[in-house]
Amino acid sequence: MDIWRGQVEVVLRGLDSAPAGLSAAEAARRLAMFGENRVEAFGRESAAWAFGREFVHFFALILWFAAVLAVVADRFDPGQGMAELAVAIVAVILLNGSFSFWQSYRAERAITALRAMLPQRVNVWRGGELTDALAATLVPGDVILLEAGDSVPADCRLIDAIGVRVNAATLTGESRPVSRVAESVAAASAAEAHNLVLAGTSMVAGHGRAVVFATGMRTEFGHIAHLTQRTAERPSPLTLEIKRMSRLVAVAATALGVLFFFVGRALGVPFWDSALFAIGIIVANVPEGLLPTVTLSLAMATQRMARRNALVRHLPAVETLGATTVICTDKTGTLTENRMRVVTLAAGGTACEPAAVSGCAAAPAMTALLAVAVDCHSLRPAPDRQAGWTGDPMEIALVECAARAGIAGSATRLAELPFEAGRNCMSVVCVRPDGSHLYCKGAPEAVLPACTGQRTADGGVAPLAEAEIGAALEVMAQRGLRVLALASRTLAEGEVVTDESAERELILEGLAGLEDPPRADVGEAIARCREAGIRVIMVTGDHPATALAVAREIGLTDATPRILRGEDIARMNAAQLQLAVEARQLICARVSAEHKLRVVQALQAQGEVVAVTGDGVNDAPALRAADIGIAMGRSGTDVAKEAADMVLLDDHFATIVSAVEEGRAVFDNLRKFLTYILSSNIPEIVPYLAFALFRVPLPLTVIQILAVDLGTDMLPALALGVEPPHAETMKRPPRPRSARLLDGPLVARAYLFLGVMEAAAALAVFFGLLLATGWHWGEVLDRLDPLYREATTACLATIVVMQVANLFLCRDARRPAWPPGLRANPLLLWGLVFELALILAVVYLPLGNRLFGTEPLGAQVWLAMLPLALAMAGLEEGRKAWARRRARRAFR
Repeated sequence: MDIWRGQVEVVLRGLDSAPAGLSAAEAARRLAMFGENRVEAFGRESAAWAFGREFVHFFALILWFAAVLAVVADRFDPGQGMAELAVAIVAVILLNGSFSFWQSYRAERAITALRAMLPQRVNVWRGGELTDALAATLVPGDVILLEAGDSVPADCRLIDAIGVRVNAATLTGESRPVSRVAESVAAASAAEAHNLVLAGTSMVAGHGRAVVFATGMRTEFGHIAHLTQRTAERPSPLTLEIKRMSRLVAVAATALGVLFFFVGRALGVPFWDSALFAIGIIVANVPEGLLPTVTLSLAMATQRMARRNALVRHLPAVETLGATTVICTDKTGTLTENRMRVVTLAAGGTACEPAAVSGCAAAPAMTALLAVAVDCHSLRPAPDRQAGWTGDPMEIALVECAARAGIAGSATRLAELPFEAGRNCMSVVCVRPDGSHLYCKGAPEAVLPACTGQRTADGGVAPLAEAEIGAALEVMAQRGLRVLALASRTLAEGEVVTDESAERELILEGLAGLEDPPRADVGEAIARCREAGIRVIMVTGDHPATALAVAREIGLTDATPRILRGEDIARMNAAQLQLAVEARQLICARVSAEHKLRVVQALQAQGEVVAVTGDGVNDAPALRAADIGIAMGRSGTDVAKEAADMVLLDDHFATIVSAVEEGRAVFDNLRKFLTYILSSNIPEIVPYLAFALFRVPLPLTVIQILAVDLGTDMLPALALGVEPPHAETMKRPPRPRSARLLDGPLVARAYLFLGVMEAAAALAVFFGLLLATGWHWGEVLDRLDPLYREATTACLATIVVMQVANLFLCRDARRPAWPPGLRANPLLLWGLVFELALILAVVYLPLGNRLFGTEPLGAQVWLAMLPLALAMAGLEEGRKAWARRRARRAFR
């Protein structure tokens, strides 16, 4: 038999317990049998294994291979800079591996947050005495005391209850506190049973005793924890793209290295010269600085987003936002303000809006209504001497509404009939100067049958006008308001109120319509999403009518949307749900944790990139499964924050839209600096081809390649990674999931156009300097020869100068580079300063000469580079102009 269906005596007997609780010995025996009341983690991968795995993925293996080759080459042919190369490559591997490990390790912290939500101590009956015990020691059969303000430590069945109301939002998503009773109920599931209080919820009002029937991982809370741990996180689109690109680049680099090793041997090049050549090809093609630059760029993007109240916990999530096609958003606290507000009051045949309450309060009917509102509640003063109240948000809203009208509660309370699920109303007995009164408040369907009359505008009493009241209720229902009926009765002298039989012959004072108001600018944010091609789906635990009303008010729907209830989702198979979520306007209401997770997975199965918002424990599985999980910073539980990729510091939907804009800019910026750093690969590769095929001195050494990849290119590339979003960013649809970070047009522009021009310029300066000093074709130069060192320095410096021009060219693939607009991105200027300062240090400082095998250059060499850089800029700007004209013709 279900625990909620049986009578209290039957339930206690089934758990072999009693109202006095278990004996200490029996509790200890059961603790050994069932284990501690805590959320347990499932088998985890050891930290050491996870850490080691970060250093053996494909891209890392290629770098390890290159480092080993460099060590071997240094062993047999020292002095070529191979030892320094090996150290630099290993440093890159360690940097990226350590960061990746930290990213994966954070998943374990979600379990700690789950444990932290359960109360640490609880009042429990042991051997007939009420004692204070650790919540972890609770076992099935324990009887515990629950009072207002307590967190529920385990799944329990109430055995007696007085005015118990529970905030179950963390499990159900329902924002309104729900009442609980001790009587048996015929519910279909534990979630619907009104006599159960479940772990992870909290007591809003009332008190009572409950018997524990499930602890630890056997609770509904534990079930959600299990679901969260078992829900696999999808790798971000950026992570997948980096992996794909890494494999492509690594395979190409290795293949080229091996190919040209054998080409060199076939041409009679000595073994170690061929090996040096092969290593140079590999190093030139593998952009060692790519992953550190991506990491730094994403980190800086998170700082910009933090200034816009979006705290990113996992760096790849920054770019994932830019690919988002669907946002599944909560209603309460995200689209709305997460506070109840009185929207309208109806009394004496007239309706009064909140802005006019102070004026309406002068009317006798409105005064009588507000008198009930201000005294008929079960609120408590806020703790720590704070102003205000704690308790049911709707009661707080009524009291505050009365206070704004100048009416404060001053009556002496004699008795209270608490709110209960079966009655759906509450009453209080108050003493005022004109006598004792019973004030009643609750659902209209519960209060109106007990009314025999209604208050008139002049303060008199008239027969109940059912048609008039029904019309007022209909108007409020269409607005999605939560409606309360308020009534009163003057008690006879000496009349004592003991039970609900006193709720009779009431006078209806009026109706109050309440709502959780939408945030001020959420409508504008919804419109921006629509313009950006992003679909927004409301997924809430609230009633469908409330969700629909809010959706219409904020412009989320302008027609009749499809409404999926939790029970509908539960009945659908995977294919049916995929078809259902195709609706362009969709609202999901009364959903549970599993329902929300299924909706997310159905959208992902259609190829959507899904962002999900949430604040409760019930949201954690969906947050983790989503492409981008977004938790609420103010109202969110620790569990939701740990499962999410991003936390909204202001709990505001509009912040998500701003974050999406930043995410789109990140993808654009990644392509910009990819173009920039890959352009320098060609002038790094071509010198090795010239060395092997034409038997000329090697124009660029391996260590000088590293000076570009991990030195001069680093900060300018990072500057491109923090370009601000363009004005048109949110006026185009999301990029498709199939869009590549490294695609054909980017490779062609970087390798076949910009890179070729840089390589031609570098070789022209290299050979120009040699020929100007009397070098003859075929003449062999020793690597320590000052002439050779000066020529390689000129080649290196030319690449850097060409990259200076390329920095501005890469800011946009179509828009002109002039004017530079440095104010929009001051880091570009700092990147230029850093790049030029570093190359000057490499060329002119003794330490730079010793480390990189360079020699100081004369002014005429620098002057020879400038026309080449200007020529490259002119050709690229011409290409851009041609691309713009072609795009305009295609548009027409």
